[in-house]
Amino acid sequence: MPPNTYTLPDLPVSLPTSPIPDDVDFEALAISFTPVLSKLDTPHFVGDATWRDVFALTGTLRTFYGSISISSAWASTTEFSQSTKFAAQPSGRIVRVGEASWVDLPFTFKTNRTPRVSCSGVLGLTPHEEGWKIWCLRTVLESLEDAGDVDSLNGVPDNAKTLDYSIGVDSVSGAKNVNDLGDGNDSAKASNANGTGKIDDADDFARSETDFDCVVVGGGQAGLSTGGRLQALGISYVILDKHPEVGDSWKARYDSARLHTIREYSHLPFDRTFPESYQEFLTTGDLAKGYRDWVAKYGINIWQSTALLSGSWDANKHLWNLCIRRHEQESQLSCSYIVFAAGAGGQVPYMPVYANREVFQGLTLHSVEYKSAAPWASKYGVVVGTANTAHDIAEDMLQAGMKSVTMIQRSKTFVVPQEYHNDGQRRIYNSQIPTAVTDRNFMISPYAVSRLLANMTLHGRTRQETERFDALEKVGFKLDRYGELMQNLYERSGGHYMDIGTSAKIAKGLIKIKSDSLPISYTENGLQFSNGSHLRADVIVFATGFVGNLKLVVEDLFGSEIANEVGDFWGLDPEGELKGAYKPTGHPAFWYHGGSLGQARYFSRFIALQVKAKLLGTPLHVYEDTPRE
Repeated sequence: MPPNTYTLPDLPVSLPTSPIPDDVDFEALAISFTPVLSKLDTPHFVGDATWRDVFALTGTLRTFYGSISISSAWASTTEFSQSTKFAAQPSGRIVRVGEASWVDLPFTFKTNRTPRVSCSGVLGLTPHEEGWKIWCLRTVLESLEDAGDVDSLNGVPDNAKTLDYSIGVDSVSGAKNVNDLGDGNDSAKASNANGTGKIDDADDFARSETDFDCVVVGGGQAGLSTGGRLQALGISYVILDKHPEVGDSWKARYDSARLHTIREYSHLPFDRTFPESYQEFLTTGDLAKGYRDWVAKYGINIWQSTALLSGSWDANKHLWNLCIRRHEQESQLSCSYIVFAAGAGGQVPYMPVYANREVFQGLTLHSVEYKSAAPWASKYGVVVGTANTAHDIAEDMLQAGMKSVTMIQRSKTFVVPQEYHNDGQRRIYNSQIPTAVTDRNFMISPYAVSRLLANMTLHGRTRQETERFDALEKVGFKLDRYGELMQNLYERSGGHYMDIGTSAKIAKGLIKIKSDSLPISYTENGLQFSNGSHLRADVIVFATGFVGNLKLVVEDLFGSEIANEVGDFWGLDPEGELKGAYKPTGHPAFWYHGGSLGQARYFSRFIALQVKAKLLGTPLHVYEDTPRE
């Protein structure tokens, strides 16, 4: 399959539309399905059923399509894993979304083959003439037997929270080593934090013990979440964060940056990191503060101002040898496993090249360098791009009093009013439902199913407000009116705009749109376009994204051989699963991690469970077959 092919529309799945009565007898359903769960076969499924397994039976992330393929894979994996103790639960619920409706019935089971695991699942049921049938099956790995609770972590004592955020957990009182932890939920042990004490000088650093079971590269949401989960399972680890302070991965962004999604979606594991005292749309300062407080609360072992310079793999010793720079001192570090949590959006800025850059008398910069438009009042501002960051910067320029603000649109843009997306999120991510419960319900659906539901909801609301989008098109904004959010998130890594108010200013002409042709060269005071037109500019900000594949960064750090082994990161494979993310890569001791805040939080649990299983000498068995219809 060619790279960057959007696979979801072609996958054989549909939403059930048979009417569901309000008086479903969930107890009777649980009684009838419990004895058949161990031997599910083709007649138990609708023809275009789908099954997504989240590490429970396949040891990875797999999605199967069609009743024949599913029943064959189910038989093989349940037999191999010696699955047992299946029990459907009467705590079901009726789901109604637009014209679609079905019943979700939860169940649990265990496996007897090593590693023994506890799992949960959900049967998505729809009524047929022959009785209830499964249209969507979901299964999830919950825990490894006798290996700790990946979803629970005790905090360090209050009198130990003396964290210097420029150093990390090294300065938490008593933070010496967690390498002997049985699990991370003994509060006395959990207050000790994996590795060295506070490093005061070069000699101390050179003498310090620096070997860990796992090194996490990156100190953002994905890296912090992973570190916390590893600690919960008693795994010795360290997080390497290139930034000077915890939370700087956010604070380094432009001053006005804030989330376009709701606060309740943004938590780190184990607690509500951002309680109601925080505003609904978190700023970078809010996120940084929440991260700092969370790191102090749980004694997370993070090394600040620490960059990974290079690494190599010793296959004979099953050991990574890493070269790092910490507080401007180079040193060596060894570990058994690496989690590369350096961000799904990539790290290499992309800027289109136009002729005659040397003649331009103004300022050009990529959005990664942008902080504020305040110094540019009364100047002519241009933003190249029309996705989220571009809109934020254009809004900044307008508020800063720039004489003119113009966005250059290079392709159609999918605009999603934030309330279309966030109204649905608020129903499931809120203070009444534990975040872990919502994650389990929301994150395990097959992406092909999530696509259908998202399109039904977003497109339906778009059709009800045609004038809102007509107004944008009248001023030259090229809309992908019925675009696909899943494509933007999982294939393009962006390219859409979650509208928090800037679209109305574009429609009113306060921010201008240039979309009739593309720039071809700079002039002394602006840009020349292919149709002969000219746009005046004193400042040009390129909000044109990043090279998204982290494989390129891996190649730079570890070499082409390792990069080719671990493969690509992000984009969708033929099953509609993300490439490389959260699951085994082609290298036995390397995981990619990244994505949205919710994905970073939830899928970190599975990375930690995979690492723990390997450390116990009982790795999860990966099922690689794909039965055909």
